[in-house]
Amino acid sequence: MVLLKLLACLLLTLVLYQDYKEREVYWFLFPLVGIVLASLNFAHHLEPMIVVYNVLLNLLLVTGVVLALYLVTRGILKKRFMDHSFGKGDLLFFYALGLGFPTITFTIIFTGALLFSLLLHFALKHRHHDTTVPLAGYMSLFLGLVIFLSIFVRTPSLYTL
Repeated sequence: MVLLKLLACLLLTLVLYQDYKEREVYWFLFPLVGIVLASLNFAHHLEPMIVVYNVLLNLLLVTGVVLALYLVTRGILKKRFMDHSFGKGDLLFFYALGLGFPTITFTIIFTGALLFSLLLHFALKHRHHDTTVPLAGYMSLFLGLVIFLSIFVRTPSLYTL
């Protein structure tokens, strides 16, 4: 279990580095993150159907969030959505994250990662002249810290239903 968590942290670090430095992430990292997170999710549960139900609900939530972002971007802001307001890597990261946790934990981590990304972007905004936000990278940092701390700090499990 610890090796899977460390592998997840390594992959998330790669996503952070690439997104922060280059604003592009190799596409194959997202399925790898999703597979490792899903493996952790399945490893913590005895009943696979509960995991499948949670994952489907998470993916439905992500789809709803992305649809809302699309409607606001296109309808209200009158801007292009994909690769202008929202990157393909961000979309892939959202779905990869949806594979990794029970729905309640996913909702808390997803919301926390978005808030963390917003605060971090505002804190580091003066250092970069680029107007884009490395959202997948910042969210990877948050998730990597959560997973890394779960290895060493005795807290309730991320996978408790």
